[in-house]
Parts: sequence; structure tokens; C-alpha cells
Amino acid sequence: MSLTDGSAVAETPETAAIQRRTGGAGANPLLMLIVAGMAAALASLGFVSVGPNRIVSGKPLALWSAVEPAFAVGLAMLILMLGLAALLRSGAWRDRLVSVVAALLLLASVATAGHAASLVAEASGPIARTSLGAAFWIIAAGSAFAFADAMGRMAPHPLAQVVVAAAMGGALAALAVSGALSDLSLAREFANRREAYGAEVLRHLALVGGALAGALPIGALLGVVALRRQAWRKPLFAVLNLIQTIPSIAIFGLLIGPLSTLSAWLPGLRSLGVGGIGAAPAIIALTLYGLLPTARGTFAGLAATPPAVIEAARGMGLDERQILWRVSIPLALPILIASLRLVVVQLVGLAVVAALIGAGGLGAFIFQGLGQTATDLILLGALSAIALALAADLALRSLGAALTPGASS
Repeated sequence: MSLTDGSAVAETPETAAIQRRTGGAGANPLLMLIVAGMAAALASLGFVSVGPNRIVSGKPLALWSAVEPAFAVGLAMLILMLGLAALLRSGAWRDRLVSVVAALLLLASVATAGHAASLVAEASGPIARTSLGAAFWIIAAGSAFAFADAMGRMAPHPLAQVVVAAAMGGALAALAVSGALSDLSLAREFANRREAYGAEVLRHLALVGGALAGALPIGALLGVVALRRQAWRKPLFAVLNLIQTIPSIAIFGLLIGPLSTLSAWLPGLRSLGVGGIGAAPAIIALTLYGLLPTARGTFAGLAATPPAVIEAARGMGLDERQILWRVSIPLALPILIASLRLVVVQLVGLAVVAALIGAGGLGAFIFQGLGQTATDLILLGALSAIALALAADLALRSLGAALTPGASS
């Protein structure tokens, strides 16, 4: 409640949104805190880390010592601009300003790191390695968060979010193609494994696709069973919840014995690639992990159909199967797509662990990097998995927006 001219006015979500757009709020304290953290990191931490070779740990190098003054001043000015934007009153125009400055800061930090690596390569030779330092990660993470927060406040259409994300990805790709980043240790790890990288990405996608092929129909069926059989609902979801709590590496280990025995009894399965290690146990384990969110989403979506709508459909002469496909599923589509997003993002992350049992995928780079104490090789696998998850999330958001006009997500 707020008092204006002696009268009480109720504050609704709509009026709060209008106040945010018209300047009803002051500075953004969270963004100010982020900018302060960036400034502190820039002043006290290494922007890049320089080592004599791939094995020896590098020494942190401050931004002012790593690049030419113009680059350092430009990056500092963008941080200052972001801080000044945080002090402005709230409004849609401030969010646009923050999103533009944050995007430029993210791209500038990447370009500056690439420039630092080029200078190191010129001075120390091609064997020297330049890795991304703590200050870079703080600035990059802070600018990415500020950009995402500003975009979220503006609440653009999901298709617009995809366009913006594609533009950012295209700008980063243009930097990489131009050769501006080729001297970074992360880029060298990619260059050394270019052919293997493509194969592992495809293998990672195949693991996720195989798991989805099993989890979606089985999970959807379990969701329908939970809706139609109330007595089965609690034990069914209890079992699925129990599976979800088992560590992924434990499930992989538990599947080795049974699948090894089964392939020994049936040699035909071994010719198909089914064994104690490899893709088969990985897909089975990932399928098990995908059952709970799929079943929950299916149950919640179908249960949300108003009873009056179902009765009206029955009155029109539709049978139960027709009601399911013509009424319940179309109405449940936003929830079903949201659960699909959850399943896909979860499986993309869990598929990384499958490399431990010889299934391959992007996790292979992570575990190779751990064994070789090569941080940039670990980052190559981890950042690629994160990028796949984000791309899948944005694609499914767009699909949901296209299939359910007017939906906010």
C-alpha cells in the first residue's frame, strides 16, 4: 500500500512493472556491486596468466602490464560506463543502455585477452601459453550477468532473445575467425584437437539424443499413468525420485556388470556396441535421469486442464483418447515444452560424466585435462557443454513461443 493525497492505492504487479519502466525506482545496487567487483579485480588480480609452456603453471599478469595502454583504458572506460548506468533511475532506456554496454564489455574483454596473448607470443615465442586470468573471468561473468539481467527486465520475445544470442555468438565467432584469439591457450587447445573436437561434439549430441529417445516416451507414459491411476502416483514418483538421487557415476558403475554379462550371453548385442562400457550404459543411465522431469511435466501439464473443458469435450462426443490429443495436450503444451527444456539441459550436463566409462563426448576433454593438469583443455570441454545447454534452452524457448502464441516463456 502507498498513500497519495490521503488515499490508499493498492500496488499490483502491473503498477510495479509500470514503475520500473517509468523510473519509479532508483539505482541498481546489485549492478553497482558487480561493477565494484570488476574494478577491484582489475586493480588487484591478473587479467591473463602467462606460462613458459603448456605444462608449467603460468604467472598472473595485470591488465596494465599485459596490453597496450589504449586497450586497458578502453576496458576501464566501459566498466566505468556500466557503473554510471547502474546509478541512473530505473527505466526501459536504462536497461537498453546496460545491455549495450555490458555486451560491448564482454566482447572487449575477450578481444583484449586475445591481444595480450598475441603480445606474449611475439615476445616469448610460440611455446609460451597465455591463459585467461581471474580478473578476466570476473569481468566476463559480471558483464554477462548484467547483460542477462537487463534483457530479463526488458522481457523481449523468446525469438528476439535467440536473435540477440546469435548476434553475440556471431561477434565472438568473428573474433575467433579473424585470428585475434589464436594465441590464447584455449584456442591452441582447440586447434590441436580440431578433428577430435567435432567428433566429440557429435558423440555428445548422440548420447543426449539417444537418452531423449528413451526418456520422452517412457516418461510421458508414466506421467499419464500417474494421472489416470491415483493409487500408483505416490509410489511411482517415489521410485523416480530415488533414481534421481543416485550419483551418475554410481549408476554407470552399477550398469557395467549386468551389461557385460548380458553381452557375454548374447554375442549379437556386443556386435551392436552393447557392453559394460561405452555408449550403451551411458544412454541407459541418462534415460533413467530423464524420466522424472518428463513424467512430472507430463503429469502437471495434463492435470492443469480445467475439468469444465474436459466435460465440455465429453459432451461433444469425444472419447478419452480424443480428449487427450485434441484438448489436454494442446492446453498443456507450455508446461510440456518447459519440462522438455529442463530434460535437455540436464542431460547435456550429465552426458559429460559419461566420458568416464568410454562413451566419449565433451567430457573426454575435461577428464583428459584433469589428467594432464591442463586447465585450458578442461575449459574447452566445459565451456562447450555450457554453450550446448544454452543453445538448446534458447531453441526450445523459441519453439515454445512459436507453438504457444502469447506465452511469456
